[in-house]
Amino acid sequence: MAPPSEVGTDTLLPDLPKGPLQAYRARASFCWQELALFLEGEDVLRLKKAIFSALENDPLFARPHGEDLSLEKYRELNFLRCKRVMEYNLLPVESIVANPLLVQTLITCLGMYDWSLAIKLHLHMLIFASAIYSSGSERHLKYLPKIFNMEIFGCFAVTELSHGSNAKAIRTTAHYDPTTEEFIIHSPDFEAAKFWIGNMGKTATHAVVFAQLYTPGGQCHGLHAFMVQIRNPKTLLPMPGVMVGDMGKKLGLNGMDNGFAMFHKVRVPRQDLLNRTGDVTPEGTYVTPFKDDRQRFGATLGTLSIGRVVIMGMSTANLKLAVSIALRFSATRCQFGPSDVEEVPVLEYQMQQWRLLPYLAAAYALDHFSKSLFLDLAELQQGLMGADQSTRQAELGREIHALASAGKPLASWITQRGIQECREACGGHGYLAVNRLGDLRNDNDPNCTYEGDNNVLLQQTSTYLLRLLARHVHGGARFESPLKTVDFLEAYPDILGQRFTCPSVNSCLDSSVPLAAYEWLVCYLLRESYQKFNQEKRSGSNDFEARNNSQVYYCRPLALAFLELTVVRKFHEYTHQRSVPPPLRAVLGRLSALYALWSLSQHTALLYQGGYFAGEQAGKMIQSAILDLCSQLKDDAVALVDVIAPPDFVLDSPIGRADGELYKNLWTAVLLESKVLERPSWWLEFSVNKPRVGSLKSKL
Repeated sequence: MAPPSEVGTDTLLPDLPKGPLQAYRARASFCWQELALFLEGEDVLRLKKAIFSALENDPLFARPHGEDLSLEKYRELNFLRCKRVMEYNLLPVESIVANPLLVQTLITCLGMYDWSLAIKLHLHMLIFASAIYSSGSERHLKYLPKIFNMEIFGCFAVTELSHGSNAKAIRTTAHYDPTTEEFIIHSPDFEAAKFWIGNMGKTATHAVVFAQLYTPGGQCHGLHAFMVQIRNPKTLLPMPGVMVGDMGKKLGLNGMDNGFAMFHKVRVPRQDLLNRTGDVTPEGTYVTPFKDDRQRFGATLGTLSIGRVVIMGMSTANLKLAVSIALRFSATRCQFGPSDVEEVPVLEYQMQQWRLLPYLAAAYALDHFSKSLFLDLAELQQGLMGADQSTRQAELGREIHALASAGKPLASWITQRGIQECREACGGHGYLAVNRLGDLRNDNDPNCTYEGDNNVLLQQTSTYLLRLLARHVHGGARFESPLKTVDFLEAYPDILGQRFTCPSVNSCLDSSVPLAAYEWLVCYLLRESYQKFNQEKRSGSNDFEARNNSQVYYCRPLALAFLELTVVRKFHEYTHQRSVPPPLRAVLGRLSALYALWSLSQHTALLYQGGYFAGEQAGKMIQSAILDLCSQLKDDAVALVDVIAPPDFVLDSPIGRADGELYKNLWTAVLLESKVLERPSWWLEFSVNKPRVGSLKSKL
């Protein structure tokens, strides 16, 4: 099925409707269409237009306003919508090869409409299919056409009831039987049940199942992935030996059918082992191209990095939606003023600017970083497909793993806090479900947990940095990496000797100032974490205890500060490059500086503790610079929102509509939701059967 309409270049960015927001749009220092084209490029804008038009013009995607869907109905509708999106073929394979970013664009655009739909498609098309393509070999390519025409529907089954973050301890087993050339997939008990698996609850017919591989003689070769059929594609009934079910209602994302499965001696052909990292011969001999088991394990779970990078984009999209709603509301909601006669938009208040504009800047900075990292990941995947076993390829994999392991926590936590701030900044109207901020909050919340608990993931990043320092201290190894995110550490001793020297607030209004402060902060936290770990070891702690006792005030902030520095640096370099059109340089520079200073300000205590800041003026200067940048960006806020906000049908928030008719839109939505002319359905029964006062007294 083709998308409903072809899109011409002249219709990619149509003018927005006139209305109360026009006053702010007229004051903007730049053209929002020019900024959108610079940030996205024509290919991405064209795909966005095609996706949004397809959704809005297809009755299957009509919003069920005023109607609460049952859990069963919502999941049925979500599956049908996923199938329709696949039929539209919005993203042909050749387009993905030419521009990998289009994949992330598809997922985030669908998510802006409904994250249950986006995640369902993401798990089937990207995670499930990618696992088969990247972890399998030529013999598994037969599954790909069936995936893309939805002849089979997939899920990715790692997590178990009793094990999530500790993937090495997963207890599902796969014993090889050489007499039949089959693996026997088995769950030893209910605690080994696959659990929380997206798509497994109702719709998945096949799963990539992770299990401990055993060869004859009882030797375990660690975690490996297997292609396992769990349901009959024609009847959706479980296959023999498979117990599979749905986990029920969650806090959010209830169009997604998360499920569980147990396997009782389920036999799968030897060829259904995804064998890129390890294989078993017909006779039962295990073979692997990896000499180091840790390296093989990392390659086996490489698909998780894809998920974490995509979650960064998903979280950032949620932040875009929230700030779009809150800032359009703030530009049209008038309260108080210099006189009793005149009321002003709440966006004019410094407090509202300080609450919202840093999150707008964060949305832009995180968006650029997540796209950049997605492209780096695509390069890594291409190397894996080409069997690149160079040192650079291995280093690139480790670096991306470290960046994704801290990037998901940073993006999901900023968005979590940002949505809450936006909800509160919209007052009581923000609490109304129809304005969507509550759904955004609930749907974003699992981003902090799945594909790795945020606090656990941060340990991966700090471990990466500490190993680099240990290699430098003990062997003189250079600090360098393929993406150059750690190269600044070559000047580690000199950076630690630097101090904050800005002479005025004006000199702080460029992101180069917080960039230098962040380099010092990361070096300081790296030194402190390294010393803390070694101090624990000298005190008699083993490695496990030493790591555990070094997390809270050392390794955790180290990982976050390193990732914040990386985001700040990437966005600073992007906004200061020569190719930025002159009319856009000022606003992009302010966004870069605001995000960097606001993010850095959350580490003020550490900057004083370590001696980088001295005297009260340093802290006050950063605060003043943040407020100055908020004031400078205030008139550009609505136009900046216009760049990132989807069409009204997708945004689906009366107080965030592009025309700015705040009260008219909200009143209409409330009347539609409340069915104002109808009395409660329970009233008739109550009024007919209500007890008389006298009969109550007699009973008392």
